[in-house]
Amino acid sequence: MLSPPLNLLLEAKTVDASEHSAWYFPMENGRYEVKPGFIPLGKSLGNGEADKRVFQFDENFPHYRHVKLLSRAEQLSKYYQTYNYSDAVAGAIACLIIDRLSQEYPQNFCCQPTSHGLSFHNQLTGETLYIDKNWRLQQVQTQGQPVFPPYASTLDALATQVQEDITVMSHSTDGCNWLSAVHLCYPNHWSAEEKIGKDFTTIHAPVAGIEKINRRASAIVNTMIVRESMVRFAWGLSTDTRLNHHPEPPPSVSSDIWHGRSFNRDNAKLFLRIERQVIWGLPEHNAVLFTIRTYFRDCTTIKKDTNLRLKLFAALQSMTPESLIYKGLAESRDSILAWLTEV
Repeated sequence: MLSPPLNLLLEAKTVDASEHSAWYFPMENGRYEVKPGFIPLGKSLGNGEADKRVFQFDENFPHYRHVKLLSRAEQLSKYYQTYNYSDAVAGAIACLIIDRLSQEYPQNFCCQPTSHGLSFHNQLTGETLYIDKNWRLQQVQTQGQPVFPPYASTLDALATQVQEDITVMSHSTDGCNWLSAVHLCYPNHWSAEEKIGKDFTTIHAPVAGIEKINRRASAIVNTMIVRESMVRFAWGLSTDTRLNHHPEPPPSVSSDIWHGRSFNRDNAKLFLRIERQVIWGLPEHNAVLFTIRTYFRDCTTIKKDTNLRLKLFAALQSMTPESLIYKGLAESRDSILAWLTEV
């Protein structure tokens, strides 16, 4: 059954309050920049083995999983969409996800061949997915109540086993590209329904300062497909640690409460919302897997570190008026800068 709507307002733990989360700080140079920022996957960023992995798990997995289940139960089509998602690409993406999870976390994931395909077991959820030889989901075995609504596909099932959101870009031989699949239960003020089927340029058009990148959109998509796997980071500021910031509030939740981003200097609650985005190309299928893992860092803690505080301050100062509007900081940036100086 659908849980009460207010449950969708639950907030995640910050990295600072967690014991085994990866730590990232994307604005090391003290600038807000709109650029691809590709880094080879596996380059050491201070988190040991975690930096080498496509998927990152920590003690907060139960909360991330719970948010996905609540989001799906609210309305699956708000969070999961496909368009011209070919069987070949869908199969390749499923195979890649299963392979990475099995290799990166053999203690939690087990893949076994069956007479009809394979079984894939997740020790963390207690679920076993039975997938046929064409990578289609056939059956789900659970140790508790079945998931509601039932998984709509292999991708839907696999995406609900991890702490990342998942998107897939497809590319045709004539140079066209489009968002062919998106499983987005932790949206940061954008929606799966709005973006599905659109090309790279159209998807990113609302991003302030994206013009130079969009002029090279075709080349960038091709780079993501043919190059070795990469990672990049995006960041913004929020006044809560809620993973789900879909543009459309759920029923019975007011827009003001749902939208957030209202900074109160006298009762400051401010968090750095960081996205670790992994790009894994599948050149043989002209497609690319794109994962988004969301982390929060408490700016009260950042403020106590002189080096980090100065870099965050400088990055906010460097933002253009257009970027401030896009990031929802036009009205609060000056108050935040003043708060950061109050040591």
